[in-house]
Amino acid sequence: MFYRYHLFFCTNDRQDGSACCARHNARDARNYLKQRCKEAGIHQEGGVRINSAGCMGRCDQGPVIAVYPEGIWYSYVDQEDLDEILQSHLLKGQPVQRLRIPAG
Repeated sequence: MFYRYHLFFCTNDRQDGSACCARHNARDARNYLKQRCKEAGIHQEGGVRINSAGCMGRCDQGPVIAVYPEGIWYSYVDQEDLDEILQSHLLKGQPVQRLRIPAG
C-alpha cells in the first residue's frame, strides 16, 4: 500500500447557494489538517495523503471527509475535531466514533 491512509476532503462549491462543503471553509480545513500531518511527520509515502474532492453527495451532512482504505466518513465542525481525527485515527488507528457518519 502506498499510503496507510488516504483522506478525501469534499471542497465542492455550489454556485447556486445551496448546501455545500465550501460554505464550511472546507479548503481551509483541508489545508489545516494537511499542515498538521506534515508537522507530525506522517504526510508522506507509507503515511497519510490528503486530497481535495469534488461533490461527494453528502451535502446535508457536510463538511465531510472520507478516509480510506477503511471507508470511514467523518463530519467535523472545527480544528479541534480535525486534531482529534489526527491524534486518534491517523496516529493511533482508532476512528473517532462521535464524528463518524454512515458510509452509505
